Amino acid sequence: MDIPPDVKLKASIKPGSVYYFSYENLHTSQPHFFVVINIDPFTEKIIILVCASSQTENIKLRNKTNPPETIVEVSPHQYPDFTRDVTMFDCNNSVFLVDIDKLVEKLSQNKLELKAEMSNTLVERLRQGVLSSRLIPLNIKKQLKTNPYQ
Repeated sequence: MDIPPDVKLKASIKPGSVYYFSYENLHTSQPHFFVVINIDPFTEKIIILVCASSQTENIKLRNKTNPPETIVEVSPHQYPDFTRDVTMFDCNNSVFLVDIDKLVEKLSQNKLELKAEMSNTLVERLRQGVLSSRLIPLNIKKQLKTNPYQ
């Protein structure tokens, strides 16, 4: 029995879920890895995704004046689905809000692959990177705090 895409995605989404797909807001047709960093994405309609990149030098140049913790480096040892020596997350410029229904739609069209889950340690580093960014709007940061009144 095939599991419908909406059930498959919505029932399995959690912090650290990783999806591989092409995203029109990246201005490239190449698929990328995206990591869910919401505290409780199972109950949220808007999903916060951080996009991985192999363009490490570009990310370093673009973020020279930003806090160092806003750039998260991940090796294949830390996340086996990554094949490059270093993959980076730019927590200043590569954070996207995506409606969960858009992810379901991509999955139903076979345009999104579910990948291995990322460790809680790495997800927490990504959250801290986004929270430390001076470029990320406050409403996104509030969504990432366990106590939204902090």
